[in-house]
Amino acid sequence: MSSFRVCRWSAWAPGLPDPGLWPAWLSSPDPRGLDGDAVPALNELPPMTRRRIDPLGRAALQVAFWTQGGSATGPVVFSSRWGEIARSVSLLRQLAGGEPLSPTAFSLSVHNASSALYSIARGDTANYAAVSAGAGSAAAGVCEALGLLADGAPQVLVVSVESPLPDPYRAFEADGLPLRAWAALIEPGDEVRLEAAPQMPSAPSALPSDLAVLQLIAGCASGLHQSGWRWSRHA
Repeated sequence: MSSFRVCRWSAWAPGLPDPGLWPAWLSSPDPRGLDGDAVPALNELPPMTRRRIDPLGRAALQVAFWTQGGSATGPVVFSSRWGEIARSVSLLRQLAGGEPLSPTAFSLSVHNASSALYSIARGDTANYAAVSAGAGSAAAGVCEALGLLADGAPQVLVVSVESPLPDPYRAFEADGLPLRAWAALIEPGDEVRLEAAPQMPSAPSALPSDLAVLQLIAGCASGLHQSGWRWSRHA
C-alpha cells in the first residue's frame, strides 16, 4: 500500500476559470459547466513566451504555478493522454502539403514540452517527468509521484491536462469534454491511500478518469477503483 497527503491543489477549465469554483462542481459534476472558449491568463510568463504556447500548455502551466507557488521547487510530474496532439496534427498537415516546418512549433509539440517550459521559467533543476498511459494517465502520474516520494523527495507536484482530439482523430474521442487541467502538490502522509487491486475492474464513473482522480484528491469522493488500483481517502 502507498499513501500521500494533499498539500494544495487547483484546477482550470474554460467554464471554471477560478479554482474556488471546483469543489462545488466536483461534488455535483455537470459536463456543461466546463464549456467555454476562454484560455488561462498565465500572467506568470512574459508575453513573448506566453503567446507561443497553445491552450493545452497554458492550462497545464497555469495550474502548476497556482499550486506550487512562486518560490517552491522540487520534482514535477506532467501527465496527459494525448499531449499537444493538435500541434502535431498541424505539423503533419504542413508536412503533407510540402510546407516548411517551424522548429519552435516542433519543439513545443513533444510530450514533455510543458514540463520543459515550466522548468525553464522557474529556473528549476529538479527532476521533471512527462507521463502518458492512455485513459489512466492521471493515475499513472500520481503513481510516478509516489515513487519519487518513496525515493526521498519531500514533495512532488502532479499536473494533469487533457483536451479534445482534433480532426481527423475526433472519432476516437472517449469523453468529449473540453480542455481541462489540474495540479496537486503531494507529500508523505496517510490522507489518500492506494492499494494494488489488479483483478478489480475500474468502477463506472460519470467523470473521465483524470477528473475522477481529481474528485478524490479534492475530497469530493471517498473511493475510486481505477487502473488496477483501489484508492481511498481518509480524514
